[in-house]
Formats: sequence, C-alpha cells, structure tokens
Amino acid sequence: MIASRLGELAALLTAVLWAFTALYFTLASTRVGVLAVNRTRLVFAVLLLGATHLLFYGTLLPLSAPLESWLWLGLSGLIGLTLGDSFLFQSYIELGPRKATLIMSSWPIFSALMGIAFLGEALTWLEFLGILVTLAGISWVVLERSPTTGPVRNGRLGRGTAFALGGALCQAAGLVAAKEGLREGVSSLSGTLIRMVVATLGILIVTVALGGVRESFDKLRDRRALLYTACGAATGPFVGVWLSLYAVSHAKVGVASALMAPVPVLLLPLVWIFFKERISRRAFLGTLVAFMGVALLLLEN
Repeated sequence: MIASRLGELAALLTAVLWAFTALYFTLASTRVGVLAVNRTRLVFAVLLLGATHLLFYGTLLPLSAPLESWLWLGLSGLIGLTLGDSFLFQSYIELGPRKATLIMSSWPIFSALMGIAFLGEALTWLEFLGILVTLAGISWVVLERSPTTGPVRNGRLGRGTAFALGGALCQAAGLVAAKEGLREGVSSLSGTLIRMVVATLGILIVTVALGGVRESFDKLRDRRALLYTACGAATGPFVGVWLSLYAVSHAKVGVASALMAPVPVLLLPLVWIFFKERISRRAFLGTLVAFMGVALLLLEN
C-alpha cells in the first residue's frame, strides 16, 4: 500500500516541509531583507541539487534534457521562484507566515482560471463552489481585526495581501510551465535543478544590474539569518520542490495539490510557538474552510 501511495506521501511531506520553510524565511527576511534571502537560498538550493544530481545521475547538470524542457522549466523558475517567491517573502514580513501562506494557498484557483484562458478548459459547478469557499475562508481570516503579535506590520494588510496574491499567481503560472517541461520524460530531480539554475541566474543578473552585489555579501555576515536561510533552502527549494514535482508525476494532480495545500493549518502551532501569535477560533476555522475549498476545487481533476 505504501509503495502505491508514494506520490500522495510525497505531497503530504511537501506541505510539512513548506510550513517550516515559511517559518525559516520569515525569520531570515526580517533580519536581512527579502532580496538577500531570495538570492542566498537559491544559491544554496543549486549547490544541494547539483550535488544530489551528480550522486544520482553522474552529472552536475541535466545537459541531456531536451531544449524545449529547458525553456519551459527555465521559464517556470523565473516566474515561480525568482519573481513569485520574492512576492511571497515580502508578504511574510507584511502579514506574517500564517496569513501569507493562507492567501498563497489560493494558487490552485488561478491554475484553474489559467486552464480556462490558455487551455480551453471549463470549470464545473463543483470547481466554482470550491473557488467561492476558498475565497470566503481567506477573506474571513485576513479581514479579522483582532490584535496580533509577531512580525505582522500594522496598516500593511492591503500591501501584504497584494504581495501574497502576486506570489499565488506566479506559483500557478510556474506550475503550468513546469508541467510542460516535464512532458519530455525529464525526472523530477532534473526538472527541479533546471528551474533553480535558471531562477538563480535570473536573480543574480538583477542583483548585478541594480548594484546590489556588495550589499548581498555584507548581509551574509548575519550568521543567524544565514542559518535560517540555509535551513529554509533545504526544506523548500531543495527537498520540498523536488518532492512536489515527484508528487505531481506519481499521483493525480488534484490529489497531490490538495495534500500540499494545508501549509497554513500546519503553520498554526509553529507561529504560536515561535512568534507567540494568538490563534483565534475564527483564524483556525477560516483556515480550515479555505483548505476545504481548495480540496473541493480539485476534486474534479
């Protein structure tokens, strides 16, 4: 039974890892800023993935992968990792990791809408219901006016929500591009490495163009932020993203996505422990409603 459910187990483990990733990157970003964390974690991820690829396949890079796969997976990396995660990390600072990942969990909604726009797919009544339920759960939690503690900045609700929604849009677009890149038989490890390499090159080019190289090295002197970033890189863009592509390749997309969605639920005890953020009954119930909406949306896939 376990062997036949490896895809589902990988998806569930991905959600657990991404919950810790959100925590680590929030802690790092509040110390050295979003851009420094994004640059550093991608470099860490490329080193870890390259070493693993060498161990498994005998090469540092999947140079034998088709050019079309490189193009699609590279585009996926630029959209989802370079741009999308920059939005997401900023939303961690503005809203805190729990609310940010809750809004981010709406990315399957955008995936469904992109399917209508670009693939000619049609939503069923069950999927429309899932969209309404998910948005209701997200709105219920985000619009809560009760005071909170932790890294959330007062008066930044709209700004943080916009960043999180931007991250969700990029996540959806990145997934569509990644699925195209994996069609040629590229393994999940090779696909993940291609995404990371291109995303890293993209953000390094932007860093050089903006003259932020010296600033990046200066911020690396913060050893605690560096440790948080390294831990987040291991749980997120290294093992987490690798497992997410494995899950999509070995299980139904709807099932895998639903199992990867409960990151906000898994974050509830973490933000209570590390940030002393009070978790109200409304926040807990709203998070569950949002997750149920995502699961409902994906039942037809």
